[in-house]
Amino acid sequence: MKVINYGSLNWDYVYQVPHMVREGETLAAYGMETFLGGKGLNQSIALARAGVPVLHGGCVGEDGDGLISYLKTNGVDTSGIEKVEEKSGHTIIQVDSNGQNCILLYGGANQKQNIDHIKTVLNQGNSGDYLVLQNEVNEIEYIMQIGKERGMRLVINPSPIDPAILKAPLGMADYLLVNEIEGQALTGASEPDQMMKTLRTRYPNTAILLTLGEEGAWYEDRKQSVRQKAIRVKAVDTTAAGDTFTGYFIAGLMEGYAMEHLLYRCAAASALAVSRNGASASIPQREEVETFLRSLDV
Repeated sequence: MKVINYGSLNWDYVYQVPHMVREGETLAAYGMETFLGGKGLNQSIALARAGVPVLHGGCVGEDGDGLISYLKTNGVDTSGIEKVEEKSGHTIIQVDSNGQNCILLYGGANQKQNIDHIKTVLNQGNSGDYLVLQNEVNEIEYIMQIGKERGMRLVINPSPIDPAILKAPLGMADYLLVNEIEGQALTGASEPDQMMKTLRTRYPNTAILLTLGEEGAWYEDRKQSVRQKAIRVKAVDTTAAGDTFTGYFIAGLMEGYAMEHLLYRCAAASALAVSRNGASASIPQREEVETFLRSLDV
């Protein structure tokens, strides 16, 4: 069993700011760093560091060698990445003094997926394998369709929310992973209870994972409803918290953990991630998570 993660690959330009820049304001940043990211790359790194065999599908531009090399260094199979004539995707990320962030995204090569390449990548998947998707590449519905035809288990994180993803057949997913902002956009509800109720009604055959930041996470399917509190740490940068949770969540599914323990492991991994700077750079190795869990159990 393996994972094909078909998703974005970005250069992240991260600026430390006293507060998020306001309309018409020129704001001096007091720090700037360049990281490798994109929700796709982050989740592939999280999966690999959680000990899962993962093949990454996607596109980069001529400036994408560093992105490919970084994935390889972290044990990700990069045979599904194609170079196209376009700049690689990139983000401009502001991180304030409380560790909160806001992100400006340019899709670039991530929006240049083509049908032939998609087929080539997904032909490497088999029935029972996991196909992971986010909403930072084009042809999402086609990728979903081909994955389902191959009998793959479909995990969708519909981020960022836009009009196209709101119209996509998300009920095809085996697992739908959303945070509060995405949950509100999909349901119109502002409270987690109503979000979950609406999502479960709208997508009855789909398991829902609702991540709630400092309030933890909530998983529900036809058979069980499990809540997990967040593990308190000093937050430095929350950029990759959700992607870390996603990677360790899928790893836990593949390893057959009971949902209570699975979510506890995810919470620990995310706590480590938010205590560090950067996106993919902050994602912990499995051994670090195991050590942290042992310290929590003392």
